[in-house]
Amino acid sequence: MTLKTCKPFLRLIPLLCLVLLLGGCYSFTGTNISPEIKTISITNFSNASGQGPSNLQQFITEDFKDYFQRNTSLRLVPQGGDLQINGQITSYSFSPAAIQRTDVPAGGNIGLDQAGANRLTIVIQINYTDTKNQANSFDRSFSGFFDFPISQDINQIQRPQIQRITEPIIYKVFTSTVANW
Repeated sequence: MTLKTCKPFLRLIPLLCLVLLLGGCYSFTGTNISPEIKTISITNFSNASGQGPSNLQQFITEDFKDYFQRNTSLRLVPQGGDLQINGQITSYSFSPAAIQRTDVPAGGNIGLDQAGANRLTIVIQINYTDTKNQANSFDRSFSGFFDFPISQDINQIQRPQIQRITEPIIYKVFTSTVANW
């Protein structure tokens, strides 16, 4: 091999060194986890709202666990993890959304305001503890919503529809905890 044929490979050496250097504390999933942090515990969420499907807290807890396991190398432990997430569903509420004025009745000049959609809003209180660096710990609410057609029976909302709301919440918690954005 001549120097001319090796030149493209020589350009890759600094890039390879950079990847190896950053590999200790940064992953390509966007996390920024200290190498001393090895475990995470996510307790079963409670539902203080008293609303929603009977298994709401169960599948939100499982979705949190799945997301963190898929996107980090942390080992999930039942309790006492280096990182600890405790959650509580504080609100599961419906409200009218996309208010529209209906047609003016014949001979009248007053139309009616009517909801064009129903909005489901979920608020989750997260208590996050970083046992290795208490400055990263917090206790705050995260919320999300999704608008459903007015024709949809709100009592028939299932997990896939609820996940449209909880996925962004989980992402916000993820970026606030292990991504440090």
